[in-house]
Amino acid sequence: MIPLELAVTDHRKHMTSSTTTGKISAGDQRTATLLNWAPWLSVALLALAPTLFFLFFYFTSAEEAAVYLLLAMTSLVLGSASGLIVAIALLFYRRHWAGRLRERLAADGITGSEVPWFSTELTPVERRALKQMQAHSPALADAYCETLAIRLNASRVIAGARRDLLQVQQRINRATNIQGADTAALLKDLQVDRDRLEDLKREGQRSLSEAEARLQTIEATASRGSDWAKTNYMLQRLNEGKTNVPMALESARLEQQIREDTERELREQRPSG
Repeated sequence: MIPLELAVTDHRKHMTSSTTTGKISAGDQRTATLLNWAPWLSVALLALAPTLFFLFFYFTSAEEAAVYLLLAMTSLVLGSASGLIVAIALLFYRRHWAGRLRERLAADGITGSEVPWFSTELTPVERRALKQMQAHSPALADAYCETLAIRLNASRVIAGARRDLLQVQQRINRATNIQGADTAALLKDLQVDRDRLEDLKREGQRSLSEAEARLQTIEATASRGSDWAKTNYMLQRLNEGKTNVPMALESARLEQQIREDTERELREQRPSG
């Protein structure tokens, strides 16, 4: 069987060069931050900056105030439309840039620290579980991230193997239909490629199943820890209640006994008529 780590690199060779590091750089961090803010800043600058400029002259100029007000309203409408167009363009560019970054990171295998960059490829359950673990159990969150990295790598290996298998099968079909030429050697090579890809796909599927099982184990452990804390608190309150019940009954019994003794003494002291 082909090791998963080698498989990840093998099926992504055509997508990376020898100079690609596959790691997050400081420039990537700055670019990501800039692209997160740029769409909204573009709307604010293009819509508000010209409007505020003309409003300044509207309030400070005694003459032609109506002209400046008209220019301010016009610039607000046109600036808002322009800002919205620029923001949409930046959002599309950010999506494209993030996709290229994820492919570069995945070229040499996704690591646990790189999982946040692949949040769009996580399921809603995985995102919610990871967020809860990061808030309540950082150690489990680290283990969860490492397992998510394995799951992401395995998913990409399987997808790549399926795509390459389809291409190999198409080549086999074309080679089979060739007439008047000896294609035995070609078909043999293609069969070797198909067998290799089948092994790669099975290895990826095995790793994916193991990763999914481990993810559920970590999720259950995290949930159990949280639920046990609540359960233990409820049991403690219940035990306190059980302890207090006999005391309350004893107190009520003593009060009743005192009341009965008092009434009996009063009857004895009352003169008979």
